[in-house]
Amino acid sequence: MKLALLPPPWPWPAASTPSSLSSTAERACPKCTEGYFDEQIAKQASTAISKAISAGKKNIEVQFPPVPNVEEAKFGTPLNQRFGKALVAKDLKIKGGYQPGSNASRNLIAYSNIYWAKRLAGALKGSPVGGRPVGVLSAEQVNFDEIGSLGDLSRSGKLNTDKARKEGRGNEAIIAVNPGGEETWDRLVSAHGQPNSPGFEEAYYLKTDIARLCVSCVSRALAGAVGESPDGNVEVLASYKTKPSLREVSEIVREESFKRYAINNDRWMSGRM
Repeated sequence: MKLALLPPPWPWPAASTPSSLSSTAERACPKCTEGYFDEQIAKQASTAISKAISAGKKNIEVQFPPVPNVEEAKFGTPLNQRFGKALVAKDLKIKGGYQPGSNASRNLIAYSNIYWAKRLAGALKGSPVGGRPVGVLSAEQVNFDEIGSLGDLSRSGKLNTDKARKEGRGNEAIIAVNPGGEETWDRLVSAHGQPNSPGFEEAYYLKTDIARLCVSCVSRALAGAVGESPDGNVEVLASYKTKPSLREVSEIVREESFKRYAINNDRWMSGRM
């Protein structure tokens, strides 16, 4: 999922010791596939968004795979089918549900992104009673007429359309789904956000690889790089005094994965390298 969250130096958490990081690692970054089904990703991303907003950030980036096995999304793997049926179609109350040949099954990533937008809208809304309006605009193939429940999302539409611009409201937060390359984001902010609010805060980043070390994660809740091994153990691989780049964290997790399991070895045995 790649979201640009528009309105509503990074105050990165103080440097932590490996032991203190380990005690918070599982709260800050989710376990690989479980996080899609047990609220881990939604809760952690929401916390990161809330902290960014509290720090005065207006433009926020959240990025993670919208389905458990994103590389196989087109082929309808059992894990992705389970996610589409049990969570996406059910939570969004999609007309007809998730069925072979349905829009939800053929465009699972697009509909899953709306599911996540709904799950994260509360963090942007602020107060559970009242709060700012939150809208979702997507550049993907989504038929919003099929969706029966958007929760805290008060409007929906297509990115960069006249209709979406005209329907904008004061003090509104916009979740822009799949907004394209960063070179286009200034135009997106101009069209749907607040002017004179440059730059995007990378509040939450998650990359998964089911075959090897599973998670690389950057979050305001954790000043470290985290990896999850195939046996479910979560380890802190590095800690930082200042905000690391996403590339740096990904490289650390990838290199450690290669050292332990080798690039072509998708099977893991306890005690074997």
